[in-house]
Amino acid sequence: MSAVVRPQSSLKEALLEVRGLSMHIETEKGTVRALDDVSFDLNAGETFALLGESGCGKSMTAFSLMRLLPTGGRIVGGSVELQGRDLCALSEARMRRVRGGELAMIFQEPGTSLNAVLTVGQQIGEVLAIHRGLRGAEARREAVELMRQVGIPDPERRLDEYPFQFSGGMKQRVMIAMALAGKPKLLIADEPTTALDVTIQAQVLDVMAALQAERRMAMLLITHDLGVVARMAHRIGVMYAGHLIEEAPRERFFTAPAHPYSKKLFEALPESGRGELASIRGSVPPLTTHFTGCRFADRCDSAWGRCRNEAPAWHRAGEGQRVRCHLFDPSEKRDAVPANAPASAKETVTQAGEGDLLDVRGLEVHFPIRRGVFQRTVGHVKAVDGVDLKLAPGRTLALVGESGCGKTTAGKAILRLIEPTAGTAKLGGTELGALDGRALRAMRTKMQMVFQDPFGSLNPRLRVSEIIEEGMRALGLGANDAERRAQVVALMEQVGLRPEMADRYPHEFSGGQRQRIAIARALAVKPQLIVCDEPTSALDVSVQAQILNLLKSLQAELKLSYLFITHNIAVVEYLAHEVAVMYLGRIVEQGPVAEVLGAPQHPYTQALLAAVPRATLDAPTVDVQRVAGDLPSPSNPPQGCHFHPRCPHAMDVCRREYPGVSTLAGGHVVRCHLITESV
Repeated sequence: MSAVVRPQSSLKEALLEVRGLSMHIETEKGTVRALDDVSFDLNAGETFALLGESGCGKSMTAFSLMRLLPTGGRIVGGSVELQGRDLCALSEARMRRVRGGELAMIFQEPGTSLNAVLTVGQQIGEVLAIHRGLRGAEARREAVELMRQVGIPDPERRLDEYPFQFSGGMKQRVMIAMALAGKPKLLIADEPTTALDVTIQAQVLDVMAALQAERRMAMLLITHDLGVVARMAHRIGVMYAGHLIEEAPRERFFTAPAHPYSKKLFEALPESGRGELASIRGSVPPLTTHFTGCRFADRCDSAWGRCRNEAPAWHRAGEGQRVRCHLFDPSEKRDAVPANAPASAKETVTQAGEGDLLDVRGLEVHFPIRRGVFQRTVGHVKAVDGVDLKLAPGRTLALVGESGCGKTTAGKAILRLIEPTAGTAKLGGTELGALDGRALRAMRTKMQMVFQDPFGSLNPRLRVSEIIEEGMRALGLGANDAERRAQVVALMEQVGLRPEMADRYPHEFSGGQRQRIAIARALAVKPQLIVCDEPTSALDVSVQAQILNLLKSLQAELKLSYLFITHNIAVVEYLAHEVAVMYLGRIVEQGPVAEVLGAPQHPYTQALLAAVPRATLDAPTVDVQRVAGDLPSPSNPPQGCHFHPRCPHAMDVCRREYPGVSTLAGGHVVRCHLITESV
């Protein structure tokens, strides 16, 4: 029998010691074993990151440490010791003194975590009063200082504003300020940057890292973003189905991940030049399951009989690294631990077709701002302000930029889901803006859209077969019901769904499966162009790999063209042929992916790439100053170049005139005075 392998940091004096923590939730469907025998340590000044797919127990670990359990939840075993005091043994009254004081948490969605009817100052002041006894002018001074520390400009004024008056990044900073108000020894951050653009994410991570170093705070970071982990964590724990299955120092984890599940997470990351991404078949098993063997066995390529019949113990896998896997049991006489083999190098090359399928010129979408009793127009929100795009058959054009820059509005305006204010969009030579109702309806067979939120875009009252068939019925495709049903079954198989799922409802599917349904619905009318609006942004990296593989194979098989709207640069590198960078309603840089991402010319593009967290230990290759501040309002864009208030290289001419187009080699175009002057 192998010796017990202790958590790595137990050799030091740990601030937090979690031992055998188990938490169950009683539901109508049975007992959900949300956490099962979880143990780890955390030292002062250290960041411990918890990784894993949705449903693995990461957030439930955080809620259990805070004793904020869901209805029916109870801790059934183990201990949580903070500086030698067992939090599980405290009364609720004493635990309330710990929460927000010694132990604080940043929640995943700041918009729903902040009280909408209280000012930001009142909410920070509440923490200061309860945990530090500060009130009145003294509390206000401290609140202003906290907001200044987290990088909120003009904190004296903004302290009296309400959460709805803050952007997403600013709301997340307010949450950080609230969490820090009680001077906690341990900060729990649950997906603190998931909903943020890469530029705002970089700012928030910088703030957290600086404050941690200043206060020597411990941090439990919960995320599924390996890039954020590489940048922030000292040690990593990988969770699967309520279990901690691997623990390792950052350097060891990124150079030699041990557990087959950890390796799959790395292989699923999109990278430029890679062929089919490694995906993990199936999904995380329901936590009502009575497990007998390894919980990952049914999805593991290396599993054998023992894996299904016997739960693995902890084994050493390297310096400071431990893993729950039979492959590392010294008593097993297997040839070797499977290597972290790269994904298939097979690459599908799609050549540009003759002519352009999509040709967009001068596209504008201006929304009127109306005020007063008579709703007079007092201005316009220039969401899209003169966009030119071209897309060839069988190619992918990625449209990237921060939230609010106009990407989604442009995609909808091209399809005339929103009526454009000006400009033209031609699909296969046909001017879409000139079509009347019936002609536009017929053109819908050639252009479709896959929306960002598959659950919100699928009718919950319809079965999957009805959802996929709906477009065919509306556009008069298919001779009869039997023929359409046969096409529905064929489409479901094409996108990787079993035909017997046809009569289920959307709520019975996972997020990745719902996105496959949305793709099947778009394919049902045999389109030439699909606008994909952030179709993988809410998905785990393993599910994202499945969807990207599917989109790439469908493009090769059906010669589809994609306008792919995203802020994920790694996805752009993997899937796209050309890329257009959008800022405040206008395209600032455009060209082949290799040119734009390999040698970015516009300061905004450079800042976007510099802000992207990479799942690697290597230093970033782009050495530029990160973009500061938030996107200006499109209702009042800055004079001259729209980017100049945030640009580290701004000149006088940038403040006066919007730059013209500079054409570089290889079809690479840029709108920047720096490039104009150097040509």
